[in-house]
Amino acid sequence: MRALDKKLLRDFRRLWAQGLSIALVLACGVAIVLISYGMYGALENTRSAYYERNRFADVFASATRAPRNLKDEIAGIEGVWAVELRTVKDAVLDLPNRVKTATGRIISLPANGAVLNVPLVRSGRPPDPDASDEIMVNEPFALENDYQLGDVIQANLNGRKRPLTIVGTALSPEYIYTIGPGSLMPDNENFGILWMAENAAASAFDMSGAFNDVSLKLTRSADADEVIDRLDDILRPYGGTGAYGRDQQMSDAFIDSELLGLETMARILPPVFFGIAAFLVNMVIGRIVALERSQIGLMKALGYTNFTIAMHYIMLSALIAVIGVLIGWGLGTWAARGMALMYAEFFTFPYLIFSVSKFTYVLSGVLGLLSAALGAVFNAMKAARLAPAVAMSPPAPPNFRRGLFDRLFASMRLSQPTMMILRGIMRWPLRASLTSLGMALGVAVLVASSFFDDSMEEILDVAFFQSNRQDAILLLSGDQPLSVLEDIERLPGILRAEGQYSLPVRLTNGHLEKRVSIEASWPNADLSRVIDRDGKVIEAPAEGILLTKRLAGQLDVRPGEWIDVEFLTGRREEHHLVVSGIVTQYFGMGAYMDAEYAARLFRQSPRISAANVLVDENRIDELHQELKDTPNLAGLIMLTDTRQTFRDTIKENIVIQSVIYIAIAAMITIGVTYNSARIQLSERARELASLRILGFTNAEVSYILMGETLLLAIVAQPLGWAVGALLAWGMSFAFASDLYTIPVVLKNHTFGFASVVALVAAVGSVLVVRRRLDTLDLVSVMKTRE
Repeated sequence: MRALDKKLLRDFRRLWAQGLSIALVLACGVAIVLISYGMYGALENTRSAYYERNRFADVFASATRAPRNLKDEIAGIEGVWAVELRTVKDAVLDLPNRVKTATGRIISLPANGAVLNVPLVRSGRPPDPDASDEIMVNEPFALENDYQLGDVIQANLNGRKRPLTIVGTALSPEYIYTIGPGSLMPDNENFGILWMAENAAASAFDMSGAFNDVSLKLTRSADADEVIDRLDDILRPYGGTGAYGRDQQMSDAFIDSELLGLETMARILPPVFFGIAAFLVNMVIGRIVALERSQIGLMKALGYTNFTIAMHYIMLSALIAVIGVLIGWGLGTWAARGMALMYAEFFTFPYLIFSVSKFTYVLSGVLGLLSAALGAVFNAMKAARLAPAVAMSPPAPPNFRRGLFDRLFASMRLSQPTMMILRGIMRWPLRASLTSLGMALGVAVLVASSFFDDSMEEILDVAFFQSNRQDAILLLSGDQPLSVLEDIERLPGILRAEGQYSLPVRLTNGHLEKRVSIEASWPNADLSRVIDRDGKVIEAPAEGILLTKRLAGQLDVRPGEWIDVEFLTGRREEHHLVVSGIVTQYFGMGAYMDAEYAARLFRQSPRISAANVLVDENRIDELHQELKDTPNLAGLIMLTDTRQTFRDTIKENIVIQSVIYIAIAAMITIGVTYNSARIQLSERARELASLRILGFTNAEVSYILMGETLLLAIVAQPLGWAVGALLAWGMSFAFASDLYTIPVVLKNHTFGFASVVALVAAVGSVLVVRRRLDTLDLVSVMKTRE
């Protein structure tokens, strides 16, 4: 082994604690790269395989009632590979051993099996094609309600209550994210998918010889937009509500949003860790070079080249980086697999295809090595450029002179130890600034991650207590006259009922187009309201249309401008409407209008498709019992249950997320403060020993050592708050999608919590270094030469 190699190993053994703290920071960056891209790859690969094996459709459309003989015409559209015609209807379920109603989505299953969106049977079998009372249910619904094969549930099918026997369970690529009508997240206890034999479903919903749902699989060379336009033309006479592609299919859209979040995490967090690791390596290598000036001079005198000397110190940083990369690879692979399994369970994939590509390992390793090398290269080149004679001589002492700050400090009558702390910072302003910046990044990571908690509380408050104040939503079977509200108000436990009319439309502004649903409500509606960012209630305009901010942005329209609206139900007319206002909403991309104005546009009496109700809690069981036998009811959404499910799910996610980010922020802070304090101790050991000999107490010397680092930690807090706020805004923007927008809500306790964690980590790190003062050999230290 060469002499330099032996020195390299000795240096690393001497600096193992500092090297390990740097390696752990770097390992976090490597691990996050693996976690982000590992989970991204697992979700994407699993989804792709699942879609391919079970032939998930590319285009979807619904109609009121279309004849089945349209199948050949639809199949003849250029680019269409396969067609699946189905009957799909929502129904109220009466589940055994429980009072509350549930909602089920009935999907017809062809006698020869599904061609597209093929259910994957998990237990039992599909329903017999000739049976009228057999169903196969989605597995999460069965597991949540503890159903076994042979159990019987009651379903209100088109006004008739019928017993249905569970003969199998399955999963479907169409419902990886099983979200019910009007819900914000899966509720497997109260919403289920029920597959029924085609003949039985058609008979139950008066759809014999007809269909109301169609799915298409396209060829690789097909023009999806052209297929969608042709399909719309065919279904328009039969109440078609507008075809759409996978990007607007609810389940797939939610998975896309999650994948976008993983990409965002991979872009934002790893650079923070790699940057801090480079800074820490720069600090350590710089101090080593300063302490080994005489050794560098001796190596040069013995004939070592500048390149060899520079590479020696770069190799030391590379050794630290290798340790960090290996730890990051192990931690990242383990965490990525564990989190991917959690994602697979949450999204109800039947299996998981987990594999992190070799390129991801190589990329993360190269980034780790590169960041360490960049941190070391400046000081390595500085060592290489030292002339032997200069290197063998002690460095010139700093040039001290009284300046403005010294006079200011003197006028403040500060103690001598405090003056020494402040002068130490003024002596190396760049290093002090970078140290403070490193600590600020630890605070920033916590601020940027903790804002989600307050944001979710804001969303919960606006969406469930200010905007949607009803206890339940009754979903009606088709559009009903306004007089139906009188019947609803007579139901047991109903205190108040308000109507709402949902109108699927296609909005067009020039070449820009969006398919959404307009919510039409009556003036002075109090149970379901439109709330802007300031908490102000926005009434639907007497004329015109109100758009959410994100929808208006995608259509490039402003208040006062006109937009083309094609109504996809009823009279299916096109109108040129004015955009009367824009409002900020957190969920979806909605549009709103006055229900009476909608009735005038269609030249008909007012209609409703849903009813928002307030319920007497003491009579809620009576209401559920009555709803189980109520005709013309397609489903029930209990907002009280939805609120609690949303809160519980978010709380669970926030707790896991908080633990992870607290660990990350502590790692950053410990890495920066520990290395800073160790370097100060090595630089000022002679000075501190002199003070002990001159009569300074151990507490005063400890105060000098700890004070500089802790002062920089305190100064770093406001900067960390500012950087954290910027990261939060960036993450909020990156996470925004058509499904939801996360507001940036930063409260005082968020900043306070981040600072407390960072300062506790800083104090703990400095106390570990401070213990070395107790074992400091004053005689040996005074014999050393700087």
